[in-house]
Amino acid sequence: MQSIIIEKPYEFVPPNRGTFLPRLIQRLGIVDSYLKKHEGIESHELRGVDHFRESLRQGHSVLLAPNHCRYADPMVMGWVAKQADVLFYAMASWHLFEQSKWMRWALRTMGAFSIYREGVDRQSLDVAVDILASGERPLVIFPEGTVFRTNDVLQPLLDGVSFLARTAAKKRAKENPNAKVVIHPVAIKYVFRGNLAKTVEPVLATIEDRLTWRFSEDHVLLRRLQRAVLALLGLKEMEVIGHGNEGTIAERQQKLIDHLLDPLEMEWLGKKQNGAVVPRIKALRMKILPDMTTGQVSADERERRWKQLSDIYLSQQISAYPPDYITQPTTPTRILETVERLEEDLTDRSRVHRPIHAIVEVGEAIEVPLERGPRGEEDPVMVMLRERLQAQLDGLSSESGTYS
Repeated sequence: MQSIIIEKPYEFVPPNRGTFLPRLIQRLGIVDSYLKKHEGIESHELRGVDHFRESLRQGHSVLLAPNHCRYADPMVMGWVAKQADVLFYAMASWHLFEQSKWMRWALRTMGAFSIYREGVDRQSLDVAVDILASGERPLVIFPEGTVFRTNDVLQPLLDGVSFLARTAAKKRAKENPNAKVVIHPVAIKYVFRGNLAKTVEPVLATIEDRLTWRFSEDHVLLRRLQRAVLALLGLKEMEVIGHGNEGTIAERQQKLIDHLLDPLEMEWLGKKQNGAVVPRIKALRMKILPDMTTGQVSADERERRWKQLSDIYLSQQISAYPPDYITQPTTPTRILETVERLEEDLTDRSRVHRPIHAIVEVGEAIEVPLERGPRGEEDPVMVMLRERLQAQLDGLSSESGTYS
């Protein structure tokens, strides 16, 4: 399990509001070098930045809402800032600041501040609202809430984005009735431009070796990958349930997720939950973690809760494999993403593959209204953001070409 949960009391990490170092880093192209070396991103193009510039020209306060399919996404957004000649603030998960002193310094220097995903972080939300209300800088928030290696499929968005934006819009309107807060959907698309077979063959061979499979020339690359994904699902079913489930892949995934989460929800929340996995996970972590971070549980109880957190993490891993993502017709990029996800789930890390071309497309502004809309209905701002962002990703999906 990756180190996304920090077992100590949360402390808010504010952004560095200085401009000298971020501007210097922009000019020197340090981000470009980092992305090439550590993420395999060797080229990029920007589209629709004029939409963003127009919002700035009109004096709007801007929230940029990109999809989140790779760990490179926050740094890729730096290209938008550079072309628009601005600096960003960005909301980032607290666990990232705890990876190392260098990571904390780099994140803060470039304007990032922490958000505690395992609780209600009012200090972070207040800072975000103040940034948008004042229009000091554009703010970047990833509404999916976490990284999913499914570039073409948008995961459920977290409603807190619209709540934050609307709160800021109300505060901004009190000072200036004509001042607006707008949201720009930003579609980030990665296109693999290398030799797919040569790139993924060593990774697949390693995975098959771990499964104790012998290589068969009868199985082409895509079929081998599909078999590996099914094998991992079957192994987890045997580990968790004791037998394989019946039904479609989607049905089997949901049964396994519910088997993991339902007992925990009954214990900690008093009832089973429905809907997307990420909100279910967040609700559980908010109940399980507080006593652990303050050392108020016994050693045995701590061990029990870590087992529960491991099951929660597994449910998130399972949900990260869309059932039809690599069924034909598919793309080289989808195949690479799935191989990366498999390797990461088995080893907690993935190799760097290159060359990757990044496309960043800024969509038209969505004005944030001061009122939410009818109670009980889905927030219209989130509906529009989701539809616009998915439409942009659909339009960019053809850039990968078709795998044959």
